[in-house]
Amino acid sequence: MSTLPLEKMAVSEKQQIMEELWSDLCCNQDQIPIPDWHKDLLDKREKLVKQGKSTFVDWESAKKRIAAKIS
Repeated sequence: MSTLPLEKMAVSEKQQIMEELWSDLCCNQDQIPIPDWHKDLLDKREKLVKQGKSTFVDWESAKKRIAAKIS
């Protein structure tokens, strides 16, 4: 496996590579192991949503909210 010259890459290049990696990983989700602690957390959150004690926020809204908090 070859390594990337990260120290020589611009931030924009690194971001592009990250986007490509995430896109590829999303196509192969069934091959990604899920740690027990993570599944437990997701199960608890799903239960809270079903009980009406929590809600989901779509990804675009979440990104906007995060950006507003850090800017």
